[in-house]
Amino acid sequence: MEDNTTKQVTKQIRVYGIVQGVGFRPTVSRHAMAWNIHGNVSNKGPYVEIFAQGPEEAVNGFISDIENKPPKRAAILKMNVEKVSEPAEYQKFDIIESEKTKGEIFVSPDIAICDECKEEMFNPSDRRYLHPFINCTCCGPRLTILDSLPYDRERTSMKEFPMCPSCAEEYNNPETRRYDAQPVCCNNCGPEVYLIGREERGREAITYTRKTIAEGGIVAIKGIGGFHLCCDATNEAAVSRLRTLKKRPAKPFAVMARDIETVKKECQVSEEQEKILTGHQKPILLLDKESGSGKLCDSVAPGNPKVGVMLPYAPVQLLIFQYDDGIKMPDLLVMTSGNTSGAPICRDDSDAEAELAYLCDCMLSHDRKIRIRADDSVMDFYKGEPYMIRRSRGYAPLPSMISTEQKGQVLAIGGELKNSFCIGVDNRFYLSPYIGDLEDLRTVKALKETIGRMETLLEVEPSAAVCDLHPKYNSTMVAEELELPLLKVQHHYAHILSCMAENDCQEPVIGVSFDGTGYGTDGTIWGGEILQCDYRDFRRLGSIEPFVQVGGDASAREGWRIAASMLYGITGDREKTLELAEKLELCTEQEAKVLFTMSDRRINAVTSTSAGRLFDGVSAILGISKSATFEGEASMALEFAAEKVNEKMKKISKEKQPQKKKTADILWKDTENKEKMLILNTAELVKNLTEKRLNGEDVYTLAWNFHRRLADQICEACRISRDDTGIHIAALSGGVFQNRLLLEMTEESLVEMGFAVLRHHLVPPNDGGIALGQAVYGMEYLNNKRQKSILV
Repeated sequence: MEDNTTKQVTKQIRVYGIVQGVGFRPTVSRHAMAWNIHGNVSNKGPYVEIFAQGPEEAVNGFISDIENKPPKRAAILKMNVEKVSEPAEYQKFDIIESEKTKGEIFVSPDIAICDECKEEMFNPSDRRYLHPFINCTCCGPRLTILDSLPYDRERTSMKEFPMCPSCAEEYNNPETRRYDAQPVCCNNCGPEVYLIGREERGREAITYTRKTIAEGGIVAIKGIGGFHLCCDATNEAAVSRLRTLKKRPAKPFAVMARDIETVKKECQVSEEQEKILTGHQKPILLLDKESGSGKLCDSVAPGNPKVGVMLPYAPVQLLIFQYDDGIKMPDLLVMTSGNTSGAPICRDDSDAEAELAYLCDCMLSHDRKIRIRADDSVMDFYKGEPYMIRRSRGYAPLPSMISTEQKGQVLAIGGELKNSFCIGVDNRFYLSPYIGDLEDLRTVKALKETIGRMETLLEVEPSAAVCDLHPKYNSTMVAEELELPLLKVQHHYAHILSCMAENDCQEPVIGVSFDGTGYGTDGTIWGGEILQCDYRDFRRLGSIEPFVQVGGDASAREGWRIAASMLYGITGDREKTLELAEKLELCTEQEAKVLFTMSDRRINAVTSTSAGRLFDGVSAILGISKSATFEGEASMALEFAAEKVNEKMKKISKEKQPQKKKTADILWKDTENKEKMLILNTAELVKNLTEKRLNGEDVYTLAWNFHRRLADQICEACRISRDDTGIHIAALSGGVFQNRLLLEMTEESLVEMGFAVLRHHLVPPNDGGIALGQAVYGMEYLNNKRQKSILV
């Protein structure tokens, strides 16, 4: 009788997940050799298919190794194993040509250079010494060079670079690190770097670029997903010049550091943050600056206690820091997105010549085409865990998955600002790389093109589109041009749905959706909302106190307008408001009178519950920031002011006896449907802060008290809503919850009150995440068709 050591079996294994472009087939082949398994492995597009033939014990050991010893960058989401009843007889184990098959598709993001490639690149005896495009099965470009699946060289932009005999030998040899590595190349057969508009190519181009930076110049550098603008981050004159040229007076620049040791000299780095910084995704990480004598110049992130830092992830970036030309380079470089304000990141020479030539002294490019743009991801940390601000390179297009069985294909266009779109396929939701702000028509063009490429990669033909409710957004225009059945979803509801989907929550929630602007179902501007939500519908339970937002787009940049308008709403008296505005130095008498007239006559004035604008107004009242040069600047300054006294105020709060919440924190108003709606008494909060400011109380303490009182009002509104609905889960979303102080105060208080609290992790709380919420709503509609939103 045969035992398991000799009994021959044949099994079919299908492996789903990130198994394309990570060296999965070569790894399987090596495991087969180790267990003496015959059969084959192939990419099917959605999955890797393996036929394994041999003694049952050996086949089981082989399958165990596939599951437990996959390639470093692989992510196995599921494996299906079945016995083959009438198998072919295999004589050896082969990697066979890829075949196209419909099914679940997972596209690998781009992967930062690995330590082995880095070591080879700086080894003078290695044939890839100083090669700007070195890669292997574990690292290199993936999404940004991909035309279609399965992931093979002929379906990437590397097809234009035939392998030399040496590279081909490595590519075909199971013993090498480059076995079946699709972008494999070397100095003899790979892409080449060059300076746009100049004669220098190869090493001369790199040396000229380094010399320009070292001498205080500005350069544009083409990387994996697009161009960066780069200069010496320790040179005040260079950084100031870049700010002037880019017309970016205060918004922080990202910094690329030579190595982790350099980062630790400038910033506080926890063990978990170090893992992210040195890992294979390498996002920009927002780190607290180290107090003391750092080399970073102040104008990199003016007035900001944090700085966005990343480590080199592309070979060419490492070569900018280290090369054999004798030029001494700084350890810290500004590495900001290569684009003009509002436009998408430049990805080819024509883009760079049109948009970047006047911003820099030279442009280092290369001839490997970028198929899909991928800006750098930006990540904060909250309670020791990643908290995504911009999800792009290294993370997109990894899908979010929900546990409910769904069938269908939807395309969600996303928000007007910080746009990312999302493609939903059954229970998988693929958020795109960051696109940008759709107010710029170049970004609209990039959105349309990237949608087309992603639909091709994922092999989808959506049967419905989903977009924002706002009738005049460019995102709405793009959705309407698709000529698909169109669902329009309220902005703040989509925020909460994105939080629910990321946390795979299937139960109803009380959603706290706080951000800058969103079009409400009543035609007013929403932004500080308490919502009852499930995947099919929502009910507006409450909001912050409505106020008149005067000045259109200008009010988002000029917090004094919000402050004066709120004070006018509170006093109801021009003279009193004028007196307050004068004492607080908000604006001139003429500016105030114009604002009163516009408010009274409703000229360029709308009713608003925007929490983002509330923060701007309070920042102006406290004299912290009266106007902003970029979105969120005044609100960030208010948060930073509060954080200066956070530890002291937390201690004082603990020492005080807990006080019963004042009933004045929550008001009620009747809606048109004769229902009661909660109103957070933010007008009383603003009035109280104004009085204390005029009495000369400490501004930092007042900033902290604003956060504390607002968090208390949010929690009280959630408590009342729980009593009304029986819902015990609260979801926190919207760009205002990038404010970690408000998030912490709100979350901790809700937990103390017995709530289960959902928050974001790897999907941004800002508008970069709402496409996920739109997509899950669209999928629910396709599967149940019972929503009450607008179907047009």
